[in-house]
Amino acid sequence: MSSAQQLSGNARRKMRSASRLYAVQALFQMEHSAQGVEPVVDEFLSHRFGAEVDDGVDMNEGDVDLFRGLVAEAVNWQAKIDQMTDRALVAKWPIDRIDPTLRALFRAAGAEMLTGEAPPKVVIVEFVDIAKSFYPEGKEPKFVNAVLDHMAREAKPDAFS
Repeated sequence: MSSAQQLSGNARRKMRSASRLYAVQALFQMEHSAQGVEPVVDEFLSHRFGAEVDDGVDMNEGDVDLFRGLVAEAVNWQAKIDQMTDRALVAKWPIDRIDPTLRALFRAAGAEMLTGEAPPKVVIVEFVDIAKSFYPEGKEPKFVNAVLDHMAREAKPDAFS
């Protein structure tokens, strides 16, 4: 049993939420720095999980296994995830034209939908919350909700019957 499984339900949920956020940030970083999975994952595990940042704010611990899995699976399944995202987007807006933060978010969420154990509705709520943290005043969270709903129905149609 991993240390994340031994924690209380609330603490475990917070760690899993933090891991999803870190996965989005890591995928964004990988796209912009052209770094591979391992260097970016190692940097996050060494310098972000539970770290204190300059202004004295503590970053949350994360579920290491979930974080590693989301990043690796987002890379492994990127073509399929991008195709699912494209089908959910308006025809004139393929994934390569959307904001890179949203692209990273869709890839992390898509990876969890395709390979994770969490119910699709939980994945949608979690990643919409992440969108709200990046875009607190914008329309992006509603957009994310619509795209992820479409992706989830494609990835796990039995969850919606």
